[in-house]
Amino acid sequence: MSVENTPTVSLGPDSGLDQVFELAQQLRVDSVRASTAVGSGHPTSSLSAADLMAVLMTRQLRYDWQNPKNPANDHLIFSKGHASPLLYAMFLAAGAIDEEELMTTYRRDGARLQGHPTPVLPWVDAATGSLGQGIAYGVGIALAGRDLEHQSYRVWVLCGDSEMTEGSVWEALDKAGRHRLANFVAIIDVNRLGQRGPTELGWDTGAYARRAEAFGCRALVVDGHDLAAVEQALAAADDGQAPTVIVAKTVKGQGVFEVADAEGWHGKALPDDLAARAITELGGVRHLTVRGPQPPAVTPSAPAAPVEVTLPHFEVGETIATRVAFGKALAAIGARPDIVALDAEVGNSTHAEDFGKAHPERYFQMYIAEQQMIAGAVGMAARGYRPYATTFAAFLTRAHDFIRMAAVSQISMSLCGTHCGVEIGADGPSQMGLEDLAMMRAVHGSTVLYPSDATSAAALTAAMAYLDGISYLRTTRGAYPVLYASDETFPVGGSKTLRASDSDKVTLIGAGVTLHECLAAADRLAAENIPVRVVDLYSVKPLDLDMLARAAQETGALVVVEDHHPEGGMGEAVLSALAAQRLAPAVVHLAVRNLPGSGTPSELLDNAGISRTHIIRTAQDLAAR
Repeated sequence: MSVENTPTVSLGPDSGLDQVFELAQQLRVDSVRASTAVGSGHPTSSLSAADLMAVLMTRQLRYDWQNPKNPANDHLIFSKGHASPLLYAMFLAAGAIDEEELMTTYRRDGARLQGHPTPVLPWVDAATGSLGQGIAYGVGIALAGRDLEHQSYRVWVLCGDSEMTEGSVWEALDKAGRHRLANFVAIIDVNRLGQRGPTELGWDTGAYARRAEAFGCRALVVDGHDLAAVEQALAAADDGQAPTVIVAKTVKGQGVFEVADAEGWHGKALPDDLAARAITELGGVRHLTVRGPQPPAVTPSAPAAPVEVTLPHFEVGETIATRVAFGKALAAIGARPDIVALDAEVGNSTHAEDFGKAHPERYFQMYIAEQQMIAGAVGMAARGYRPYATTFAAFLTRAHDFIRMAAVSQISMSLCGTHCGVEIGADGPSQMGLEDLAMMRAVHGSTVLYPSDATSAAALTAAMAYLDGISYLRTTRGAYPVLYASDETFPVGGSKTLRASDSDKVTLIGAGVTLHECLAAADRLAAENIPVRVVDLYSVKPLDLDMLARAAQETGALVVVEDHHPEGGMGEAVLSALAAQRLAPAVVHLAVRNLPGSGTPSELLDNAGISRTHIIRTAQDLAAR
């Protein structure tokens, strides 16, 4: 299938456009070769953008390919991650990978050249492929470069035209425009065809341009196969004046007559015979290498000195909401210069704004754009910062795909969801986080924490800053008594037993508001001579398995009470853990099984069957057995 053509030639910023054309053809050929070799991939989506990337590599992308951690490197994000054959062909041309790796490992088991790029490759900042996300990551990285790192690098994002119908794209461009991110450039590969046929706007490049301009970005419309025009547009975008969107009209399958602008070829490798003809038509296999413009020299910054963090103290019995304690603790750990906070315009309720008042230079207001908030956090985490992103627990569900993909990117970040459960009261079900535990438990490698008082909330807020992966803190709207002294510790994976005796007949397990309901129920049950154990399950993932085993063996009956839907929350976590240990105590799971409405917190807890009244009745029934 190989047709050798040119000898090895090295291209640089001064190479002529005729040589850049040869590089573009090489990128096309290698995209076809790699995808045909494995029998899968998206070669036609790669062919359309090859000219754009060839010019970018040789003219504007300031990158030290041998040192991907150079803080002055530009950043290149393929938001259209399915065009990975093109990206990997670029890596080959840059000398970052070799031909054998591209041709024999792409899309194969155990290989780092996966079907969509991930940060297992050191030249990739974040995993892409769920469309509409890469452009949002780019905004986060651009913010980090300008406002946190104070570096002059640029962020270049290659977008597909199909993904421009995603709302997250416009959240990203809105933030790029609002923050005047002149170091941000999005390149839209307008090749007219999506997966099942024509895209919404086809080749109406003017519509894309008007939309971008409406969000405060500069739009430049070009023929994406006119190398001189592309060169001029990229140079204009690099003038440091405004965030720029380059709208490039291209042809899907460009350069291969049999598939160019033809429907039915999305996500399909060319068969061997067609691939051979395509390679011949494209001029054969080349071995060009690229040494594009280099990043400016930077003086390494000295490591930050260790910072002592003093967490807020709360008195036992004091009444305070865990969301308030979270805000105070977040402001305190902000003494660490790597801590950043992102808000979705609810910081006065979540108390994230406490951080903003203490550290305004590291506080980022994303307004009601939860997807961009999480994407911004991912971008900042990719640059070495530890982000805390906060909103109501109910609204984090809008950003679940971004959270899921952050786990694919192996990002470490901290999330806080407030106003959880029916406990919030009269606002009603639209504001109640009743699915968040299930969502966060399902995220790969996540940690899920659910404090019941201010002391534990502060301690767990601080603990999240040291956890790998995605950690989630669930906090309550209402104020409840402080249960623990300020010197109490809360190891992740632990629990607290607040009531216990050798004669306990039932174990009550709660967290957040339901722990306080369990404690109230225990007092009533004690008056009836029914001793019960009470456990604070502040660590929902991972669970305290030793505690569960002891409770199952010593009391024989468990009541798990949670202000959450029954699916995927604390109850199912406990049942799963018991099954794994082959323990079979009697278990009753009290959760929100009704559709709640408005009311007072106590009314709604009772209506949902998770109030102290229901806990008492359940424990009485179990004890009577």
